[in-house]
Amino acid sequence: MNKRLIQNLQVSLIALDFFILNIIYLISWDLFRDRIPSNYLGIYFKYWVVLNSCWFMLCWMSEVYAEKIILSFVSLSRRTMRTYLIWVLCIFFYLFFFRKIQLSRFFIISTVAVFSVGLLLNRFTYLGIQEYLKRRVQFAKRVLILGYNDLAVKLTRYFEEEGINTQIIGYAEDEDKVKQLTHYPVVANVKNSILVSKEMEVNEIFSTITPEQNENIYELMQQAEIECIRFRIVPDLSLFIRHSVHIDYFRDMPILSLRSEPLDDVNNKVKKRILDIIVSLFVIIFILSWLVPIVGLLIILESPGPIFFKQARTGKDKKTFQCLKFRSMRVNKESDTKQATRNDSRVTRIGKFMRETSLDEFPQFINVFLGEMSVVGPRPHMLKHTEIYSKITEHYMIRQFLKPGITGWAQVNGYRGEITQNEQVLNRINYDIWYLENWSLWLDIKIIFLTAYNIFKGEENAF
Repeated sequence: MNKRLIQNLQVSLIALDFFILNIIYLISWDLFRDRIPSNYLGIYFKYWVVLNSCWFMLCWMSEVYAEKIILSFVSLSRRTMRTYLIWVLCIFFYLFFFRKIQLSRFFIISTVAVFSVGLLLNRFTYLGIQEYLKRRVQFAKRVLILGYNDLAVKLTRYFEEEGINTQIIGYAEDEDKVKQLTHYPVVANVKNSILVSKEMEVNEIFSTITPEQNENIYELMQQAEIECIRFRIVPDLSLFIRHSVHIDYFRDMPILSLRSEPLDDVNNKVKKRILDIIVSLFVIIFILSWLVPIVGLLIILESPGPIFFKQARTGKDKKTFQCLKFRSMRVNKESDTKQATRNDSRVTRIGKFMRETSLDEFPQFINVFLGEMSVVGPRPHMLKHTEIYSKITEHYMIRQFLKPGITGWAQVNGYRGEITQNEQVLNRINYDIWYLENWSLWLDIKIIFLTAYNIFKGEENAF
C-alpha cells in the first residue's frame, strides 16, 4: 500500500472537515452579524474556538481519520456520525454549563445543524476522490501475484479491501498447479512471468513462492530489477506462527519477533519516563500534598488503622513491588487474597466514595515517581491473581513486559473492577497486548484524558 497516498488522503479529509466547519461559521456570522452587539464579539469568538477544538479532540480520540477507518466508506461514515453526535452534546453542554445565553439561537442551530450536511457532502466527496484514484492509471500500482495458493488468495483479498491504488492484473502460476477457479486470470506461468509483466506494464510482483520452493525465484528477482519492476516476497509463516510477526534488522540480518514493541526503543522509554515524572510530580505537589491529610483524617475517623494500604503486586519482568493505595477497607486478613466485590462488607463509607471516584488510586503516583509503575500501562494484580490468571492463557505474562499502570487501555475500554469470568481476563489481556504493540506518546495522553472523562461521568464497575 502507498503510505504517502494514504497520508495525503488523511490530510485532505481533515482539511475538508475543518474547512466546511469554518465556512459554515463564517456564513452564519455574515447572516446574523447585524443582530449581534459589538460587546458580544468575544463570546462568539470563544464559541468558534469551542467548535473547532471539540471537533479536533473528539476526532483524535475516536480515530475518525485513522488509516483503517478511512479505507472503508461504511466505517468512516459510522465513525463520523457517532463523533458528530458526541460533538453536538459537547457543544450544548458548553452552552448550558457556561450559560452562554448571549449567543443567538438561530446562529447556534445554523452552525451545528448545517455542519452535519457539510460532513455528509465531505464523505461523498472523499468517496469520489477514492474512486478517481482507483481509476487513474498514473496513480495505480499494477500488481502481478506470483503463485496461486491459499496465501495468494489471502493477499488478493487484502489488496481488494485496502489497496486503494492497487490494480491486480492476475496470477502467474504453472497450469498443473491451478486446482480451482480464480477471481483474476492466470496470465503467465512462473518462468515467463517477467516477460508478461513487462508487456502488461506491471509495476510490482508479489511472490507467494519462496526461493526455497523454486530456485528460479532468484533469477526472476534479478530480471525484475533490470526491467524496473519491484519484486517482493511474501513468506508463508502460518505453519509455525499463527499471527502476524514483526520484522527488524540487525545490520543485514532479518530478525523475526512475535510482536512489535515500541517501548523496546530507548528514545521511547525516555519519552514515557519523562511523561511519568511530569504527571506524577504535578499530582504529588499539587494534589497529594493536601489530599493525604484530609483523606487520611477521614479514614482514621471511620476505621482505625493505617492511612495507606500496601500490597505486593506483580510488576515489570515479574518483579514484585509494593503498590500504594488509600485504605478503603477495614483492616482484614483477606486483603491479599480476595478482590473487592460489589457491596463488599469490608469497604468503609469513605472507602466506597474513594473507589467510585478512583481517589484510592492516587497514592500510586508515588509508585510512578519511584519508577515502579507508569501512569499508563497494564493494571497490576495481586500475586495470587497473577498465578491464577497466568494459567488461563499462555499470553497473560506478555503484559509483564511493561511497567504496570494506574490506568490502561483495557480500563478505558470498560475492563476494570472485579473479574468474575475467564472471558474478562482474556479481553483485558488482548487490550494490554494491543497497547504494548501500538504504544505512542499520544496514545498515553489519549488514555489519560479518557480516564479523566470516565471518572467524571462515573463507571459502573467502579466499586
